Amino acid sequence: MSAHLVSPVFVPYKRHMSPLIDDTSPRLARRIRFEREARGWSLAELADRSGVSKAAISKIEREEASPTAALLVRLAAAFDLTLAGLLVRAESGGGRLVRADEQAAWRDPETGYLRRQIHARPDHPVELVEVEMPAGRRVTLPSSSYAHIRQLVWLRVGRLTIVEGEVVHRLEAGDCLGFGPPADVTFANESDTPCTYVVALARS
Repeated sequence: MSAHLVSPVFVPYKRHMSPLIDDTSPRLARRIRFEREARGWSLAELADRSGVSKAAISKIEREEASPTAALLVRLAAAFDLTLAGLLVRAESGGGRLVRADEQAAWRDPETGYLRRQIHARPDHPVELVEVEMPAGRRVTLPSSSYAHIRQLVWLRVGRLTIVEGEVVHRLEAGDCLGFGPPADVTFANESDTPCTYVVALARS
């Protein structure tokens, strides 16, 4: 996976405006430590459950490293949360009505893809996310992150290749893919222009 380091953000999104950058690593770090300690887990136990090294978790909790999307989904899955669920808990938000200018965004520091949280609540089974994937970037998420959810991806703009296990799907604008059984999944924008897609998640 190619690296493209940018500052991670989890900030209000305003339509037709660039998101203001606000580093939320401290909030994520505190939430990850809280979720771990609330379960009575040591760093070693969380490392064993998530597949993320003890050293990496320690650096994240001490705010010495910004977690990537791939690491966050592994940690979230270990807590029996989706990535959206972990981010929403870090933000302490999640009202029934989410105004356009209140929709939060988080940028993956490794790939630069921007994830906008349209809707997510602990008491609602459906989550809605919009993702902007830069040209030539890809994100691989482990099968564990899909263990307790069903997912649809609707491509709005551009082209997107989704590799689901050993199956390759090439989506054009307007195409919608319903995911099968849990598998490692790669989202790849192999074109020279950004693409935008909407993800709908339902917890099973």
